[in-house]
This record gives sequence, C-alpha cells and structure tokens, in this order.
Amino acid sequence: MSSTESRGINIVGPSNAEPLPQPPSPAMYQLDIVLKKGKNLAIRDRTGTSDPYVKFKIAGKEVFRSKTIHKNLNPVWDERVSLLVETLRDPLYVKVFDYDFGLQDDFMGSAYLHLESLEHQRTLDVTLDLKDPQYPEHNLGSLELAVTLSPKEGDMRDATMLLRRNWKRSSKYQSMRLSDVHRKAQLWRGIVSISLIEGRGLQPMDANGLSDPYVKFRMGHQKYKSKTIPKTLNPQWREQFDFHLYEEQGGYVDITVWDKDAGKKDDFMGRCTIDLSLLSKEHTHKLDLPLEEGEGVLVLLVTLTASAAVSISDLSVNMLDDPHERHQITQRYSLWRSLHNLKDVGVVQVKVIRAEGLMAADVTGKSDPFCVVELSNDRLQTHTVYKNLNPEWNKVFTFNVKDIHSVLEVTVYDEDRDRSADFLGKVAIPLLNIQNGERKAYALKSKELTGPTKGVIFLEIDVIFNAVKAGLRTLIPIEQKYIEEEPRVSKQLLLRNFNRVRRCIMFLINTGCYINSCFEWESPQRSICAFVLFVIVVWNFELYMIPLALLLPLVWNYILIASGKDTRQDVQAVEDLLEDEDEDFDKDDKDPKPDPWEDTPDKYHILEDMLASWHFEWIRAMVDSERKGFMNKLYAIQDVCISVQNALDEVASYGERIKNTFNWTVPFLSWLAIVALGVATIIIYFIPLRYIVLAWGVNKFTKKLRDPYTIDNNELLDFLSRVPSDVQVVQYRELKLDPNPSPNKRKKNNPG
Repeated sequence: MSSTESRGINIVGPSNAEPLPQPPSPAMYQLDIVLKKGKNLAIRDRTGTSDPYVKFKIAGKEVFRSKTIHKNLNPVWDERVSLLVETLRDPLYVKVFDYDFGLQDDFMGSAYLHLESLEHQRTLDVTLDLKDPQYPEHNLGSLELAVTLSPKEGDMRDATMLLRRNWKRSSKYQSMRLSDVHRKAQLWRGIVSISLIEGRGLQPMDANGLSDPYVKFRMGHQKYKSKTIPKTLNPQWREQFDFHLYEEQGGYVDITVWDKDAGKKDDFMGRCTIDLSLLSKEHTHKLDLPLEEGEGVLVLLVTLTASAAVSISDLSVNMLDDPHERHQITQRYSLWRSLHNLKDVGVVQVKVIRAEGLMAADVTGKSDPFCVVELSNDRLQTHTVYKNLNPEWNKVFTFNVKDIHSVLEVTVYDEDRDRSADFLGKVAIPLLNIQNGERKAYALKSKELTGPTKGVIFLEIDVIFNAVKAGLRTLIPIEQKYIEEEPRVSKQLLLRNFNRVRRCIMFLINTGCYINSCFEWESPQRSICAFVLFVIVVWNFELYMIPLALLLPLVWNYILIASGKDTRQDVQAVEDLLEDEDEDFDKDDKDPKPDPWEDTPDKYHILEDMLASWHFEWIRAMVDSERKGFMNKLYAIQDVCISVQNALDEVASYGERIKNTFNWTVPFLSWLAIVALGVATIIIYFIPLRYIVLAWGVNKFTKKLRDPYTIDNNELLDFLSRVPSDVQVVQYRELKLDPNPSPNKRKKNNPG
C-alpha cells in the first residue's frame, strides 16, 4: 500500500491505460470548476444530518469556499469558480466541513484532484470519494464536479484581466457573500413594511401540547427573525420591520414558522409566501395566511410605499450643494411641517472622499478597497479601486432618516475575486454627533470598534432633520437590524458584562451606604442637613415633586458642564475591558481540526481503536450514544451561556443609559427628558391624580378596540434604548489621528 493510500485520502490520478501527450508548458493555466453536488455525505449533527460546505486549496492556500447547505446529506451547490494556476504539480485539495454554530466545525472528508491528470480544453465530470485520514475505511460519501483546464499563453496581466472578467460573469453563481449582499450601486425602489401581528391555532410541537413559536422572514438577501413567544398556540408578536423592494414588479417574501427547542434542533411548524406583485401600493393590506405543511394562520399587515430620496452620485453632482434644492429640503423639515409625514424625520448626505494608508490585504502588498455605507438597514456601496492603498471614491450617498438616533457606519473592505471580502476598517458616527459640512478624517477602527486599525477615511456629512418629529419617533420602538451576526459564547464578553453589572450594583450599594451613614451620624453636619431636608420634603410632599426631583440632577449637571466642570463619569474601565476582549471574532479562517476528538487521547479514541480492530458494532453504538448525549448537553450549556450573557448586557446597558441620560452624554435626549419631566410636573400639579389614572385606564382598556393591530410599546424603554450605553460611548468615540502609529500599540486586525 502506498503512503498516499495509507493516509486515506482519495486521489484522482492519470489513467493507466494510455499516457496522455504532454503539451508544452504554458505560462499560466485557467482552471474552471463547477461544484455540482454531494452524495451520501457523513452525518455530523446530533439530528442525523449535516450542514456541509466545501473548501478548495492549492499549494496550502485556500482559493475557494462554498456556501453552506443546511440540514442536507445530499447538498446541491451548483457554484462556479475560475482559478489561475501557475503549475500543475500542486494538486487541488478538496475538504468538506460541517458548519457548527459557536463550535469547531466538524471535518467530513477530503480528496485530492491531480491537475496533471486532466485533459486540456475539455470539460470532465469528476467524482471525488471523500475519505478521513484517521479512519480510511469509513465511507464519507462523494462530491461531483465538472472541471475544465485551459492553458493560457501571453503575459500575466492578460491572464489576470481575463480571469477577472470570467469571475465577474460567473459571480451570479457564487454563494451569497458580502459583495453580493451589498450589491453595487443598486438602489431600492420602495419599502415593504411588515407588521407581524399574531398566530392562530398553530400546531403543538412539545410534550405539553403547546409550542414556543417564532417566525423567520426572507426576501432575497434580506432576513428578519421574530422574538420567541413561549408556551402558546396563539402567539401575539406585535412586531414591525421594513424590507427594501428592489424590483418594480414586486417579489416574494418567504415565511417559515419554527418551534424553539433549547439544546436541540428547532421544529418546523409550517411555511407561507407573500406575492408582493398582487398588492397595491400606498395601502395597508391585512393578510390571513394559512400555513402549508403545518397548522394554523399567520396574521400580517403589509404596506408597500415608494422610496424617498435615496441616491448615489458623483461628487460634482449632489443636491445639498445646490442652494435651491438645499432650501427646499430645509423647508421640508422646518418646524412648520412637524406634523406632516411623521416617519420622514430628515435626510443625511454622506460624501465618501478617499482613504489613506489602508492595510495591505493582498500578497502583492496592495488592496482592492471598496466602501459600504450603512444607516440602520439601508446599505449602499462604492465602486472598487483596484491595487491601491490610498483610494479615491468621490461618491455622494443620500439616505432618508427614520430615526435621528441612528448610527452611520462606514466600512472599508478589500474585494477578493474568489473569497469573501476582507475587512480593512470601520467607523461608526451617531447622526447627532455630526458637524454639517465639515470635511473630516476619521481613524479606522477594528470590527468591534474597540481599537484602531491601519488607515484613515475622509468624509463630509450633512444632516437636516425636524426636531419635533425626531423627538416623537424616540418614543416608539427602535428599528431592529435584519442582518445581524448570531450571538456566540465569549468568555471575555461574559466577563465584561458581569463587570458592568457589578459597577451598577456597586453604585446602588454605595448610594445605600451613603444614606445609611446619615442615619448613623458619621458626619453630624451631613446628618443634620439630611434630617431637615427629610422633614421639609415629607411635610410638603405632593406627587408632582417626583418628576420635579428628577429634573433637579439634569439641571444641576447642565450647570456644571456649562461652567466647565464635566461631571460625566469616565468610561475608562469599560474601554480597558473592550481592549482586552476576545479576538476570536477576528481570527483568520483557519482549517478546523479533522476530528474534534483526535487531539485528546480519551475514552472515545480508545474505543474507536477497538472498533477498527475488532468491529464491535455494539460498542460503536454505545460510543455514538454517549457522544450524542454529551453534544446535546454542550448545546444546552451554550444556549444557557448566551442567555446569561445577553441578560447581563441588558441589565448593565439600562443602568448605564439612565446614568448617561442625567450626565448629558447625548444633549438632545437630555433636553427631551427635561421637556417630558417638565410637562409631567405641570400636568400632575394642575390635574387631580384620579383624572390622570382614569384617562390612563380608559386608554388601556379601549386600545385593543380602537386599533386591534396596534404595535405594543413602552415609551420609557423606547427612550432609554436610544441612549448609548458605556460600551457604545466607547465604540462611537472618535480616535485621535496619530501620524506615526507604533505597530506595537496598534491592535492586531485580521481580515474578516
């Protein structure tokens, strides 16, 4: 047996029947591959399926990664890739992995394709039998490819340009990567507003005769996932979100309903589809959609509206530079039109000028940078400037502002022809922090906005908005992002959130100790003042004094800040925590280990060696059962850790937001709080309490009758959701520009 065969890796080699004629060696070869499908792949998930994806490598370098096909042992990819090959001596190494959320991806098999065995200028159908180097006797299924090898004469530049054109032509077959999601210069033609109201008579999926349903929406690359309603067959979601409509004739919204199961695969409960071409525009449609492959009905409200001013233009042509157009826009958002179209809060114009000193992401020492500008769920993209570390884009992006508390995110990526785009840097700028018309250099930050990376970007931003509309929109639920990374377990993130909660608790404990010290007469002068204040307040107490008392620290902090004594607490502790945060999010794409158990000489390996030698099938069943039980426990622990991690973050964030409201971290919100507390003080002072309670109760009891499909909300929590937490304050803080940053001080940034 050869050494290659002993490693258990399948190799497609040349035929033994007749040697192929060897053509003269050209300078380059073009290798066109169609990854068709997989057949009878290995089971790697506890549900009896796998989530396979494929990697191609040549000479140890990854040259392609396919999309992930979920829950399928016979996946169909139909993906095309064109590769430029300098020598045929290096084989194509094909590896298949099972994607595992939050865990190490499982190895599913590999094979070699020897390029020297391929005929030139001829498409060959190739079947690769997958093998595991550790267990060569295992049958891991096969992959089906179509391969074409073409010699390329001429210089390197011509071959590279040809390959770029071929890749662009075949890009529609590529998986949904970042460059596909942010399609170049494509503007949406309308907005699809969807309100998920309720479900009726859904199918019971749990042993208790109930379900824990949630809903997934997909429209093209746009996705939205609802919250989970526990233990019900008639859930009330009351959620609203928007999708972008790219096609004039409409499109389809695919909807699936799932039952949440902790520690195991969620159960499918049914699906339905909305054909938007059947719905009239500028009208709200109530839809009762019966679920296919399941039971029950979903109730939705769907509205199609025309898109407002969203545009991409060159620097020489933009609306705010025209005095006439600028005057019209200013008039549109004047105070006199505060009650007209409350959803249209304002407009923001972003001039993306250029970037300097970017990180080199290619082996040539250059990058192919492009820029993505995001405002909530609105995303637009510049063109790519090839082979340049100091690109000039000179583009103007115009967005409508639905929430003045949104954060403008500008991200620079490096375009890769056969891989996902590499992250080069990012800045996040709250709209309320923008100085209109100021051309400014922003130092680029890392993915998590916790530290600097290489390069700066030059932007000029203008924001025009109506303050009354902005204030009213603050009291409704914040818009949820429908493209977000799934939460993952992080020891550092868990520790950071725990420390944030501890700081909030310590503040309450210290406050309690301070009050208790007044009772203990540790400082007679302080205790006398506290006693006199207590007697006066209690003797003269009226209900209107509660909002009035909340006004006092706001006014006091404003006076201190205006006099140059900034009372805002330093967030250095949070900043230090962020700097030490886990770098796992930005790690390079390294190959998973072939087997998650192979590096540990534990009982599983001892038993599997016995299996290989003696073929004890009943022992194999015991091992698989024990391993499956262990993995179920691992998934359950992961779910609990994520829940604790998120709960700590939520508790800490609300404590920090309350503090930041009184500390004038965002002056607009602090002024809004002063107005609200002032109005509440006046109302409670002049109107008897029983009338206020009566009005509140009548509103609550009749709300469902007046509007059965209203979206429930809590105005106080909606207000606090706009105030940044200490973590967000650090993330949104501008970095000082350092003309000669030290490499030792710069945080390592890995391409994403």
